[in-house]
Amino acid sequence: MATQIQTQTEPVLLEPIVYYPELEPNHSLPGSHHDISETSNASNTSAVLTASRLRKTLVTFQLSGINFAYSAVNGLVVIGLPKMTEELNLPESLAFWPASVSGLTTASTLLLAGSVADVLGPRSVDLVGCITSGAFMLGCGFVNKGEDLVVLRALQGLGIALHLSSSVSLVTKIVPRGRARNISFACLGLSQPLGFSFGLVVGGTLVDTLGWRAGWYLYGSITLLLAAIGFWSLPKSTESRSMNSLIGDLRTKVDWVGALLASAFMAMLSYFLAIISTDIYRIKEAGTIVFLCLGVSALPLFIGWVHRQVLRGKPALIPNSFWRIPSFSSICVTIALSFAVLNALELFASLFFQEIQHLSALQAAVRILPSLVVGTILNFTTGLFVHKVPANWIVVSTALLTAGAPLLMAVIKPQWPYWANAFVAQLLMPISCDVLFTVGLIIITDVFPENKQAVAGAVFNTASQFGQAFGLAIMQVVSTLVAKDYDGMSRAGALMQGYRASFWAMFAFMLACAVLGGIGLRKTGKQAWGEAVLTQCGPYIFYVQLSRCRSLYGIMLLSKARKRDFVGNRVPDNMVAAEKRLEQLSERTIREAESWDWPWTGDNSDEAYRLGPF
Repeated sequence: MATQIQTQTEPVLLEPIVYYPELEPNHSLPGSHHDISETSNASNTSAVLTASRLRKTLVTFQLSGINFAYSAVNGLVVIGLPKMTEELNLPESLAFWPASVSGLTTASTLLLAGSVADVLGPRSVDLVGCITSGAFMLGCGFVNKGEDLVVLRALQGLGIALHLSSSVSLVTKIVPRGRARNISFACLGLSQPLGFSFGLVVGGTLVDTLGWRAGWYLYGSITLLLAAIGFWSLPKSTESRSMNSLIGDLRTKVDWVGALLASAFMAMLSYFLAIISTDIYRIKEAGTIVFLCLGVSALPLFIGWVHRQVLRGKPALIPNSFWRIPSFSSICVTIALSFAVLNALELFASLFFQEIQHLSALQAAVRILPSLVVGTILNFTTGLFVHKVPANWIVVSTALLTAGAPLLMAVIKPQWPYWANAFVAQLLMPISCDVLFTVGLIIITDVFPENKQAVAGAVFNTASQFGQAFGLAIMQVVSTLVAKDYDGMSRAGALMQGYRASFWAMFAFMLACAVLGGIGLRKTGKQAWGEAVLTQCGPYIFYVQLSRCRSLYGIMLLSKARKRDFVGNRVPDNMVAAEKRLEQLSERTIREAESWDWPWTGDNSDEAYRLGPF
């Protein structure tokens, strides 16, 4: 039976104080493309010890800066889409694609990018992603056709997938465990909502003054400058490998076929929705039917392929066994629905303010900001109740609260003041998404053994990214088709009818989120603390939290978890005494570690890695 360290005083949140790499057990799976070898751990430790403080700071600054710039671009697109559509004559079928296609390509390539980063090293993959994103951002400023903007936005999504899949691994290579690493992870996480807020305000100002193209020049230049900083600051791999070895690993350790099938399913289904959004009767055309058949057939082919890969002991992009766990399947579906509503509601609120109420881009941006303020507050408050309430209650209650946002926008009248409906809708909009992401990550650590948490977390994050793109595609179909039924009305009146229908669809999505979450998580109890933690978090699980997670608590929780240390219910008010106790407890754990009967040395290692306290 696993040894547990008991204390006579109140349990507290633990923060790693001392790290002894020689006590790290080797529990990776042979042949897995998510393995971290002992040699890699040793080289990482050496790099951490020798890196200067300036270089550590620059690594965090560079990685967070890329997140910030890309999120700012998303804010620019949300607030500047009406003007971009008008000036570039964007076809009606692609009206929302500048906002959604980037998330679609990111979702399609996220898991593949992580596998490639394992083989080639995170530094090379990150630099390619940064340069790609920056170059295509600049290119967006020079486009003259709407279709070109859509293509460049899709390529930006590929670049950011390369960056996200490697950024956290780079932090762990150079920033030591403890407070410094926690701060680095917090910077990576918070850079995204802050960047989006910055992009809304600055983008609104630029659209009304210099023009939307100036925003692309600004953020593209910043990204390329940060990429240049990365050439010096990002840690290099100490392992020398031949080209033949790299090519061999890319061929054998990456599931290329699975990635192609998954990407084909998501891309073709989204494009099919874009086609029928302009004319529902185009579904009878041969080309449309071919797209639909190819997209639908890609899903069973993908399921069969990964089943074959697992049976043969080869890398599989998403093992089918993951979906047999009800809580995991439910949380993936609910996070996809929640992100679909959040992303669509941000865009449609911006369109309502500009196209219906005829406000300027800057005025619209200011009206969207309250949702980001609420999201930031939730970063620091989710942890106060997540361990006290059953998971299904949390999911249902937050989903119902967020459902109020599209409901209020569905019944709003253009002449009503902002404070009547729109302001309250902005306050309710981010609640479900922010809380759900933290709950989902805790559920993943609870139901999966350590050697599967990385893949499960990446799948969870992919679900959120796909939900964003798919949700916008659905809302585009609803809005466009309904607006066409009101051709006799003014343009603003017809648009408003389309927007109302989309808001009602979002309301239905959130009700479905509440029902599915309540049913699928009904057997999941409180996310309680206070028991022994049997695992160490790898870089992938942090990546999952940082790539779209707005919850700072979700980021910090697992970073404070330590082998066999207790995670308590609260931190004492006296922080000085608390830190001293944490250090003593960690040292005691290290001293006693050598005499423990480590669970991963036996036959039931998978069961030993389950994380009870979360």
